[in-house]
Amino acid sequence: MFDLIKQWYNNRFSDPDAVTLVFILLFLFAVVLYLGDILAPAIVALVIAYLLEWPVSKLVDLGVRRSISVVSVLVVFGCIAFTLLVGLTPHIWQQMTNLISEIPIILQQGQDYLLNLPPEYQGYINAEQIKNIVDSLKQQLVDTGKGLVTASLNSLVTIVTLLVYLVLVPLLVLFMLLDKDKLLRQMRILLPKRRRLAIRVWAEMNQQIGNYIQGKAIEIIIVGTVSVIAFLLLDLRYAVLLGVGVGLSVLIPYIGAAVITIPVAVVALFQFGVSPEFWYVMIVYAVIQALDGNVIVPVLFSQAVNLHPVFIIIAVLFFGGIWGFWGVFFAIPLATLVKAVINAWPTIEEPEHTADAI
Repeated sequence: MFDLIKQWYNNRFSDPDAVTLVFILLFLFAVVLYLGDILAPAIVALVIAYLLEWPVSKLVDLGVRRSISVVSVLVVFGCIAFTLLVGLTPHIWQQMTNLISEIPIILQQGQDYLLNLPPEYQGYINAEQIKNIVDSLKQQLVDTGKGLVTASLNSLVTIVTLLVYLVLVPLLVLFMLLDKDKLLRQMRILLPKRRRLAIRVWAEMNQQIGNYIQGKAIEIIIVGTVSVIAFLLLDLRYAVLLGVGVGLSVLIPYIGAAVITIPVAVVALFQFGVSPEFWYVMIVYAVIQALDGNVIVPVLFSQAVNLHPVFIIIAVLFFGGIWGFWGVFFAIPLATLVKAVINAWPTIEEPEHTADAI
């Protein structure tokens, strides 16, 4: 057994560059795991910097100085973000408040519907169990309301945190974009000398992360906008709230689409009942999801999502459980990172022929 482990170790870790790569990955893992909350503004800034690097690079290619390109792109991005925030937030907040206030009525109607099913189905449904489930859901709503009140009492802390983000994040984005090459050079100085594999993996992941963030932003905008317009045309209540929810659901591959289907179906059923209008909403929603999965995603992520759905779902569950929202957001790039490391890893059986490539 010991000889088997020793042989495996010699096959996988005989290259010093492989050991360096392991230590770099473990260090980054520990930093994000234990300092993720503290570094949250830097992570947000890094995501925005990746998002804005494409238009900045295009302006530079056209002959515009990088400093002017960065400032111009940041001003345009800030104006768009402010307009969307001011325009959408009041509608979303109002519709969310109205929906929460109507949830007890929706639950009561659902209970009445189940209790009045045809006789042939009543043998499978226990009236007492249904009432217990509805009462439990109502109690959870009460507890959620208490939690919201408690959160409102801590609004001062929330406001301070928001102000910190509003000041730090734009500054970090500005410096990340302006001094991109300088920052990368300084990072290389800090790395060990035997970093051939690390640089190879980084070169692949840097491009993939940039494409993924930009593609994900475009996907959210397209799916969210189309959903809001479709729900408004169908006269569905809470159209803005549900449409934005459908757009944001694409952040969680597969799972997000399944989760957001529930509120869309419940609201449509509560408003229209089992009628043609209800089925129109569900058909349109199904078409949006089909176009997203079969047209938008393949076009935007033709290289980044070259992973089996099983591995993507496992990555969402694993990294989301470790790093919360950011683990979910970067689940696909992180899964791709694992794949890139496996592909780049040298073994004795398959000697590495690119030792002098870097």
